[in-house]
Amino acid sequence: MKVQELGAFEAKTHLSRLLDAVEKGEKIYITRRGKRVAQLSAAEEPKKAKFGCAKSPNFYMAPDFDAPLEDFQEYMGKSTSDPHLKSVDKNN
Repeated sequence: MKVQELGAFEAKTHLSRLLDAVEKGEKIYITRRGKRVAQLSAAEEPKKAKFGCAKSPNFYMAPDFDAPLEDFQEYMGKSTSDPHLKSVDKNN
């Protein structure tokens, strides 16, 4: 793998040429006053999720994801005096 080192002004001037070089596998360091400040290298493709909801390495589901929210207790008929509203309490 070829490695290049060039100044910030030159990198700005020749960016499209540098991107072509990076696509070919080169690694480019950009310097400011002789000191490396940035590295230009090929981007990695993000990992695609596999088919199925829980197979992605980035997937997280809280253990209580389906627990009823306290804000909706009255809406769901838990704390109301209206006998026409059906309670969703599983203990009834």
